[in-house]
Amino acid sequence: MKNTVVFFLSVTIFLNASSQEKKYKACVIAFYNLENFYDTINNPIVNDDDFTPSGIKHYTKEIYTDKVDKLATVLSQIGTEISSSGPAIIGVAEIENDTVLHDLVRHSLLSHRHYNIIHFDSKDARGIDVGFLYDPNLFIPEKAEKLFVKMPTNSKEAFYTRDILYVKGQLAGETIHVYVNHWPSRRGGEERSAPARATAALVCRKHLDSVFHKEPNAKIIVMGDLNDDPDSPSITEALGAKATAKETKPGQLFNPWAALYAKGIGTLANRDSWGLFDQLIISHAWLNPDQNGLFYHHQQIFNRNFMKENTGRYKGYPMRTWDGNTYRGGYSDHFPTYLVFLKKLN
Repeated sequence: MKNTVVFFLSVTIFLNASSQEKKYKACVIAFYNLENFYDTINNPIVNDDDFTPSGIKHYTKEIYTDKVDKLATVLSQIGTEISSSGPAIIGVAEIENDTVLHDLVRHSLLSHRHYNIIHFDSKDARGIDVGFLYDPNLFIPEKAEKLFVKMPTNSKEAFYTRDILYVKGQLAGETIHVYVNHWPSRRGGEERSAPARATAALVCRKHLDSVFHKEPNAKIIVMGDLNDDPDSPSITEALGAKATAKETKPGQLFNPWAALYAKGIGTLANRDSWGLFDQLIISHAWLNPDQNGLFYHHQQIFNRNFMKENTGRYKGYPMRTWDGNTYRGGYSDHFPTYLVFLKKLN
């Protein structure tokens, strides 16, 4: 692939109270569950009948256009306080196909970033997939593939779930590995559905272990709607993510969201309880701030007021797109999340 010019916003940051003023390049990497982002065309291969003009949701072109507007509004603002060019990479979930992604990145709020798309169709029962958006001025993809997740017997009603999307490429002159996930839901109960999420976690872990075998200091990001919280066994045991950077060793993963979740902070809410399903988990190689390459600085939930319910018992919750089969006109039932990485400027 052709060479590209990498540009990051130059920022001045104090890493600790005693440090001298230093300048860094900043990079943002984000994830967003787009909540039922279907087109309006009936696809006989997947179960999308509800999301058509004649379906129970009366999903018209006007509703679809409004949905695209809302999602573009959010994506255009994520991380811009850190990097004026927005996220270098955005992982997304709950998309029907690449058509909706093309409509999204061509929106006037995003078109100037020239986001490219990586997407594969999966056999998910709902007809939804994950996807990968990237700014070609910041990221150069080298390899992409989908990882099939075979559902364990008797664990879920649906026979198929979303594939995991793996992308390898160059970010700021470094090789990175990204996994975009949307693990099986909790439908039917958290305990009954847990084996399915553990299975997805193990598929991801097996593949990233193969990366570690070749690159012991590989820079890896596991992102997605994991349908589990940072303290769930699928994440702490099957995936093996550690809750603190201090206890994370080479070849292991650190979960920056564990501390926030312990404080009751989340990305989605149900029955007056917050969950933090939307996570970006990183390998040990990102943690050293004294390295020459990019290093992890902090995590952030993007939850601006315009994305929240502002009245009633659900005040503060994400303003969702649908209330049953009625178009609510919100953004998503999840808040997006992102990580900020820095690189020293000479």
